[in-house]
Amino acid sequence: MHVIKEIEIGGMPMTFEVGKYAKQAGGSVMVRYGDTMALVTACAKEEPIVGGDFLPLQVEYRERTASVGRIPGGFFKREGRPSEKEILSARLIDRPIRPMFPENWRCETQVVITIFSSDMLNDADVLGACGASTALILSNIPFTTPIAEVRVGRVEGKFVINPTFKQLEDSEIDITIAGTADSILMVEGESAEVSEELLLEALQFGHEAVAKICKMQEELRKECGSPKREVPPPAVAEDFVAQVNRIAQKKVAEITRKVLAKEERSDAMKALRAETLAAVLAETPAADEAAQKLMEKSIYKVVDDIEYVEMREMILAENKRLDGRNTKQIRPITCEVGLLPRTHGSALFTRGETQSLTTVTLGTKLDEQMIEGMHPETTKRFMLHYNFPPYSVGEVGRFGTPGRREIGHGNLAERALKRVAPKEADFPYTMRIVSDILESNGSSSMATVCAGSLALFDGGVPMPKPVAGIAMGLIKEKDRVAVLSDILGNEDHLGDMDFKVAGTRDGITAFQMDIKIQGISMEIIKTALHQAKEGRLHILGEMAKAIDKPRPDVSPFAPRLTTLKVPVDMIGAVIGPGGKTIRGITEASGAEVNIEDDGTVTVAAVDSAAADKAIEMIKKIVELPEEGKVYHGRVTQIKEGIGAIVEFLPKREGLVHISQLDFNRVENVDDVVHVGDEFDVKLLEVRADGKYSLSRRACMPQPEGFVEPERRRHEGGDRRDGHRGGDRDRRGGGGYRGGRR
Repeated sequence: MHVIKEIEIGGMPMTFEVGKYAKQAGGSVMVRYGDTMALVTACAKEEPIVGGDFLPLQVEYRERTASVGRIPGGFFKREGRPSEKEILSARLIDRPIRPMFPENWRCETQVVITIFSSDMLNDADVLGACGASTALILSNIPFTTPIAEVRVGRVEGKFVINPTFKQLEDSEIDITIAGTADSILMVEGESAEVSEELLLEALQFGHEAVAKICKMQEELRKECGSPKREVPPPAVAEDFVAQVNRIAQKKVAEITRKVLAKEERSDAMKALRAETLAAVLAETPAADEAAQKLMEKSIYKVVDDIEYVEMREMILAENKRLDGRNTKQIRPITCEVGLLPRTHGSALFTRGETQSLTTVTLGTKLDEQMIEGMHPETTKRFMLHYNFPPYSVGEVGRFGTPGRREIGHGNLAERALKRVAPKEADFPYTMRIVSDILESNGSSSMATVCAGSLALFDGGVPMPKPVAGIAMGLIKEKDRVAVLSDILGNEDHLGDMDFKVAGTRDGITAFQMDIKIQGISMEIIKTALHQAKEGRLHILGEMAKAIDKPRPDVSPFAPRLTTLKVPVDMIGAVIGPGGKTIRGITEASGAEVNIEDDGTVTVAAVDSAAADKAIEMIKKIVELPEEGKVYHGRVTQIKEGIGAIVEFLPKREGLVHISQLDFNRVENVDDVVHVGDEFDVKLLEVRADGKYSLSRRACMPQPEGFVEPERRRHEGGDRRDGHRGGDRDRRGGGGYRGGRR
């Protein structure tokens, strides 16, 4: 059945076309917004993963360069591994649809979003999320509640749904909101230090559009949706669950209420599971080794469920958490800066059992990252990279390229800090922040924000304000709700929400919310935002104890940047043919030189002498010759009987006439100067034809007793200076050309 549905979102039609493309997929839809088109498909295997205890969902987002009429670069001329933009877009789609699957769904499921056309105005990631929900709703996969996703901006004081790339440049917020018709599932974005109230207004505004798209998906399902598959019941029998509960429940409750470190709690639960297995085997022996392995896995799941119930009940009933805190308390914080002597800036931020060692490196224009992909090539001067090595959680693991989680966490921290980073005009450095997580027990991305802010201060980056981040959690059982500040890893694992909020004392700069239940109300989000502000202000106070403002200068190991302006029509002279001149300046001085289209020249060098030399060379290139000024020149050519050609400024040459080479009479130019000789010359005249007359003699000390020829003539002496002309004899007011007497 070929069906097309169209609704208006953000003042533009959004079209969903079903039954024309990829008809063999479990579900497929082509979503169009403007001239941007995304094909989304959903497929799932028939058989579940044997013994699986997780949702095997894979979301792939791919952009085609043909969508904007371009051929990929590189040797192979085809799209390669996904870019950072594609990975982040895939995460934006994965996170809201994941909690909407049935708890026991164990069949491998794959959602593929392919961008086949782009108008270069509208980002396709939100279309991909809407299409993913639609494809799943129409398929036989047991995904029954539609979700939708929109982006919200605020331009000139007005909220905008799905702002264009151009509008986002001037927008004070950039928020992606996903949810069902009734509640919000996911939020991610950045903002220019906005208030909690303004953020709530934006969420409410965006959710209205989300509900509209969800309603349209329901209409599509009624017209052409497939019957849903049956979801198998839990593999663990009820009598087995009761048996494990009887053996382990009391001991789990005791461990839950003890204040233990992460490793101590992990060891205690591990020992309890082994003890429970032994007790169950004593009552019900396993038939063989395979049955025992299955029983051990089932016991792990049941004990985990017991811990889930006990922890949540303790928090809701007793206002007490695993480490003894109440719901609003923040773990102990320590901050240190300047630990690494040769980095440009460094900081160690420790909060509880989460620790980030972060460095800042300052570079030049040439260090900017080039961003390639479907959109026009751009550069990035503020970068944050997040590393999560396996030892941070006491494990052994493989090292490879950054995973999706590392890229996502790094992007969130980068967005939190870049809104407060100095503009290029004020601080023309390229900045790279690297966070290495040394320990992890809850919210290492927010620890990265705090450590990054401290390291930027330590590196002398003129940040106007520090930035801190905090992760909020949620425990919700029907009408009982507890919002948790600064959550632990277990509270994230066993809780219902992970809401990260970063900002300054004056407002929010970045945020990210994921939930495991099917939506939360605006009232809960409001509570979480205001509680997060309290925690953020506390963390900022602790950070200020280590360093409360940027250092007055950058590290002595950082390059010193000096900027100067040259006339736009002289840019070519500074660069030279094929870049020869600017390369020569770099090689001769040891400094790095970069020139912009507006004539701004940036000179970078750790050694100030190298920078001074490069600046002097550039100034000479663009300097306009000035009559009467003395220059240091080099002989480039000898013209016998006439004089010497001297280069007195880069690429500027003039003639030192034979009469201006010396005070004494010069018969042969070679007797006085040679090619390659260097000496000072004075610019006597800039002729109308653009040629220059120079004098070496004018820069030499006058010999003792020397009398200028004109003066000797006046005194009646003979003329031996080599000049033409003679004494003037007044005959009838006229004159004559005299010769040698």
